[in-house]
Amino acid sequence: MRDTVDNVNHPSAAGKAGSDDVLELIHSVVHRYRSLQYQVLRDGPHGVTHMDSKVLGFFSRHPGATQSELAQHSGRDKAQLARLVAGLRERGLLAAEADANDRRSVRLSLTADGQAVQRTLQQQGKRLTAQAVAGLNAAERAQLQALLQRVQGNLEADAQ
Repeated sequence: MRDTVDNVNHPSAAGKAGSDDVLELIHSVVHRYRSLQYQVLRDGPHGVTHMDSKVLGFFSRHPGATQSELAQHSGRDKAQLARLVAGLRERGLLAAEADANDRRSVRLSLTADGQAVQRTLQQQGKRLTAQAVAGLNAAERAQLQALLQRVQGNLEADAQ
């Protein structure tokens, strides 16, 4: 498989991030992780995108949920979600069934192919996580996690 990596959001050629660039470095790490994670799915038979995987993940965690529940959960535009759901149904990754109590409502769940895609994504995520923290001992991983939780907490406190 060809390695097609998106270099748009990587730090400049200057290389190392300074103390003022912590969030830029975090963004770069997450972007690289996602790029590698979804490369396997983009190049696969279903051509799954990041947003496709988010929708599949929601219905994996909430089988039988409706498109309206997805919209409420995600905060995304209903028209965008309708196109995503329609595309996933056309590709055989989502199945739809009329609600027994309200025929106007459609319940969505993953098909066998959708479940296989979801498993692939989870396996790839575990592999990349192990790769990302390779060489860090348990104490360093715990410290990194604690520091990132503090950064997250600082940002959440500011939003309140």
